[in-house]
Amino acid sequence: MRKMISWLRRSCLIAGVALAAPAMTPAAHAQATLSPADHGWIARVEDSMNAVTTLKARFEQTAPDGQRTTGTVWLARPGRMRFEYDKPSPLLLVANDGKVVFRDTQLDQTTEIPQERTPLGLLLSAHVSLSGDVTVTDFHHENGVVRISAVRTEAPGEGTLVMFFADQPLALRGWVVIDAQGRQTRVTLSDITRGVNVSDALFALPREN
Repeated sequence: MRKMISWLRRSCLIAGVALAAPAMTPAAHAQATLSPADHGWIARVEDSMNAVTTLKARFEQTAPDGQRTTGTVWLARPGRMRFEYDKPSPLLLVANDGKVVFRDTQLDQTTEIPQERTPLGLLLSAHVSLSGDVTVTDFHHENGVVRISAVRTEAPGEGTLVMFFADQPLALRGWVVIDAQGRQTRVTLSDITRGVNVSDALFALPREN
């Protein structure tokens, strides 16, 4: 039972992908008051994200308990992502076909959730738009970093996605997922390469043996 609880906790939070959780208070998801300059930066962020078709990077993940793991991430928009954790971690996450699948080879456990139930679905959509279906709840631009917090407008209880961008040039550098209990999982990107060739095999959904 202890192993199962540990696996569930890791499965809910690996790669900063949180399972849907009970809704937070509406005030916590109020739309941010944005200046014309803020709107301009958000439009630039949308253009930058929509210009990305494929990407490969190294990542460092910091879990709510402070544990750090590293690995390689591949992204192919729309809808595909792979988080391959460095050994000895037994974890693998693959998003494809509208699903997010977690695999723990150590425990021989696999779990699957709809991609639309994860905050990271915002990054994988065919057209990234930070309005309408998405509500921007906070915006800051300082010290060369643009930070945008967002939730799904119709389902804010799925969690908050806080995205970080370097402003010169404008590029995604990482994100934090905050679940309904306030637990934070941070993913920081490095060695980022855009426009890489990716094999469809990278995004084959893992199965139980």
